[in-house]
Amino acid sequence: MFKIKNRVNKELHLENDLSEYAHLYQKELLEEIIPFWEKNSIDAEFGGYITCLDREGKVYDTDKFVWLQGRQVWMFAMLYNNVEKKQAWLDIALNGADFLLKNGRDKNGNWYFSLNQKGAPLIEPYNIFSDCFAAMAFGELFKATKNPEHKDVAIDTYNNILAREHNPKGVWNKAHKGTRDLKGFSLPMILCNLSLILEDVIGKEVVDKMVPLLIDDIMTNFLNKEHGVIMENVLADGGFCDSFEGRLVNPGHGNESMWFLMDLAVRYNDLDLIKQCEDILIRTTEFGWDQEFGGIYYFLDIKGQPMQELQWNQKLWWVHIETMISFAKAYTLTGNKTCKEWYIKLHDYTWKHFRDEKHKGEWFGYLTREGKPLLEAKGGKWKGCFHVPRGLYQLWKTLE
Repeated sequence: MFKIKNRVNKELHLENDLSEYAHLYQKELLEEIIPFWEKNSIDAEFGGYITCLDREGKVYDTDKFVWLQGRQVWMFAMLYNNVEKKQAWLDIALNGADFLLKNGRDKNGNWYFSLNQKGAPLIEPYNIFSDCFAAMAFGELFKATKNPEHKDVAIDTYNNILAREHNPKGVWNKAHKGTRDLKGFSLPMILCNLSLILEDVIGKEVVDKMVPLLIDDIMTNFLNKEHGVIMENVLADGGFCDSFEGRLVNPGHGNESMWFLMDLAVRYNDLDLIKQCEDILIRTTEFGWDQEFGGIYYFLDIKGQPMQELQWNQKLWWVHIETMISFAKAYTLTGNKTCKEWYIKLHDYTWKHFRDEKHKGEWFGYLTREGKPLLEAKGGKWKGCFHVPRGLYQLWKTLE
């Protein structure tokens, strides 16, 4: 079994020694990001978390989005399990878990997309990612509590995800069947990470059965061999679809998935997979980088055709921090100087543009193409207590 090694010369200064960044991320995580969510997001009256927080952390909307509830449960349970056994962190995780257990599912066990502040459902369970993050949340929480109810919820939800895998939206699927049947990259991507996180509850045999199939699906069907990047949608048989959806590239998704796959490659001692992930990561970042203003585009068309996503040229927080994680892992595994150079370039861009020097705590989420804050809110419908803190934790531990 090979081991992850940081091959950087320890005598080099900050610009060159990536291990020196670890303390920076640890400090940002524990002194800025986590306190922001501890102080501002906990709903002590009705349970769960409020994620619609403005620049200063003030609430501007009280709707609760189930996938963000699950993500925050996971985040605080993970910190409790891996950083420090702080009862306050476990209590925060339990606050969200209890709210979800009471309000989060329909009669068939599917997790709603959103609830009002008190927990009444607002939007039906059309989005399977609510289920994915609920499974992740209760699986991680079980490691902390050993409560069999938490384990059962994680297992039941995971099995429900697999049952819905080929038609995730179910009765809410708007596509007409049989004309242009597409499958999306998001679900196999997240299942790679979710299966590892849930190993303690679903068992090693299940993980070892699932993971090779997921890796093969990604590398056989979703990888565009001509361009070396991951496609967001492909035909049901894995073929290329020359349409808006079929030409769509989400560089952030492709790059994020590479660190999931590198973690799996370490597990299975697969050096070839690590090299393949590194190649995809470099090519995707080169493809997605804005040569004029810096940063990675949100969406691109593989053929350079006009985009239907009007937000295609925005710069998003999660795209950049997930790409940083992947380059950090790739460099520590291979010592490839190109990965190191890209990592430093991404760190400099991210640290300069997404952090809010005036009102510290959480980061901005959405920038214009030029790198200016598009929205000053620190959380909302799509951004919660997840990508920034998870990213900082991953970077801290990878580079440490």
